[in-house]
Amino acid sequence: MTHLDSLPLWAAILIAVFLLIGSLLTLLGTVGMIYLKSFYDRLHAPTLGTSWGTAGIIIASMLLFSVTGDRVILHEFLIGAFVMITTPVTLLLLGRAALHRDRVEGSDELPDIAKSGD
Repeated sequence: MTHLDSLPLWAAILIAVFLLIGSLLTLLGTVGMIYLKSFYDRLHAPTLGTSWGTAGIIIASMLLFSVTGDRVILHEFLIGAFVMITTPVTLLLLGRAALHRDRVEGSDELPDIAKSGD
């Protein structure tokens, strides 16, 4: 017998929903990384998967350990906050660096809007 046997039905359903949403968003980001062709298109897919996918999984984890434990678990918010803040910022910096490199090299992979110079 485990501690999960004492988990109420409402909590199990809520945790399962958050896990499912988080997993599907992470899978969507992964599929986007595989199927999108250019670097600039690929910048958008991991942001969704990492940010909101991680948030769903962290919320499910917080619910599980708060319901089964004797206290509310909130320190996992720090993990989620760091992931949700650093991932878009990192991808923005990568995109700007790639755009600068492609403009300097005169690459044909520039997005149409970036070819005008702004």
